[in-house]
Amino acid sequence: MNDTTFLQNYRFKNKPFLHQKVYLQRFWRADVAALFADMGTGKSYMLINNIAMLYDKGGINAALIVAPKGVYRNWVSSEIPKHMPDHILYRLALWTPSPRKAEKESLDNMFSITEDLKILVMNIEALSTKKGTSFAQRFLNAHTGMMAIDESTTIKNHGALRSKNAVTVGTKAKFRRILTGAPVTRSPLDLFQQCAFLSYGCLSQASFYGFQNRYAVVIERRLGSHSFKQVVGYQRLDELSSRLNTFSFRIRKEECLDLPEKVYVKREVDLTDEQRRAYNQMRVMALAQFNEGMTTTVNALTQIMRLHQIVCGHIKLDDGTVKELPNLRIQEMLDTIEESDGKVIIWASYRHDIEAIRLTLQKTYGMNAVASYYGDTPDDERQEVITRFQDPESDLRFFVGNPRTGGYGITLTEAKLVIYYSNNFDLEVRLQSEDRAHRIGQKNTVTYVDLMCPGTVDEKIVQALRDKIDIAGRVLNEDVKKWLI
Repeated sequence: MNDTTFLQNYRFKNKPFLHQKVYLQRFWRADVAALFADMGTGKSYMLINNIAMLYDKGGINAALIVAPKGVYRNWVSSEIPKHMPDHILYRLALWTPSPRKAEKESLDNMFSITEDLKILVMNIEALSTKKGTSFAQRFLNAHTGMMAIDESTTIKNHGALRSKNAVTVGTKAKFRRILTGAPVTRSPLDLFQQCAFLSYGCLSQASFYGFQNRYAVVIERRLGSHSFKQVVGYQRLDELSSRLNTFSFRIRKEECLDLPEKVYVKREVDLTDEQRRAYNQMRVMALAQFNEGMTTTVNALTQIMRLHQIVCGHIKLDDGTVKELPNLRIQEMLDTIEESDGKVIIWASYRHDIEAIRLTLQKTYGMNAVASYYGDTPDDERQEVITRFQDPESDLRFFVGNPRTGGYGITLTEAKLVIYYSNNFDLEVRLQSEDRAHRIGQKNTVTYVDLMCPGTVDEKIVQALRDKIDIAGRVLNEDVKKWLI
């Protein structure tokens, strides 16, 4: 049976979309492949069925799936049971460094000599530890397997221990896959380590610095007695794009899904007199003085963070206390909410703001109308928050979260309004958090409202995100993306 016939007759549990069939037709037997697919286009479906097809053909008998801590449990509880073909006999195990009795038994069963498919799911953070890395290597050494990294930008830092260990562990796998919606979130150099996991030959560069010299414009700088190299631009991006095309599959939501559009709106918020005074002090002198105390900074990054806190309506003083600043930001958020109906997602970068927003909304709309989702939210409460928010009959109307915590791996399609109370410089966090509402299941146009103080760091953050989007588009050979600016 040839590949075309095999694919046409394959017993999928759920019928594939056309783009999913195209990926499987082209890459299911490939030793290495990069799946650059927008959130909501079914990356997990494509990977799971790729694993099943290789298992059916005797190519593998095991798979190691590595994903960020915030989403790796979803593979075990939802994605694999939902998409694995019914005729595949498999057993699942979820990595935990200190397993209870049942968890240890499940992990031990990964090494049983049986005919079924063994699937081990680990969080990427485990590869920063000797124990996790050793277990992953032992698992792949014991089987003929595939290793896949979901949200592969988690290994884009070529100097990070987990990135290096991912490459080392990956050499034990017969097949390797990386999955992400946005492989370039800072610069084209993000690609090197992700592709090195697949094979150093993918991009024809055996070292990061060789890759950097090929595709970046680097100049020598001096600072006192020290010298360093600084990336000031990029080159040969058409060549890089052509190389990527040989082993990658790219699909965007607008190409394959009949989703409603995204609408972007900017709402300007004026600074109060006290905010402006503190902002100007911090901008010029890298400090701000208040009756309650002073806040000072020792480097540019801390100064930017303090400026951002000021425009959001608070500031952390040197003694660790937080001072509230009179501001118009929360009122602008309330005015925005009043112009809409239905459920609302509100993203904020700081814990202090999340709590202030939650308390304001509870006071205005009632205690049960609001739930927060950030680092302090207990794990056993997070799924309950999502379930209630997704229930159209529930009185939970407002989901207030930190996009680093809640922006990955969850579905919030009951919302048609998303408010960015504040942003950060991380493009991946922004794109991921946008698509919690804009994915399969969304039937309404989604409006994204950014609260921004003109002439401040707010605008610089958004411009930096826009620049990153444009560079990513050049590398991936895509048209200019419609976005806020």
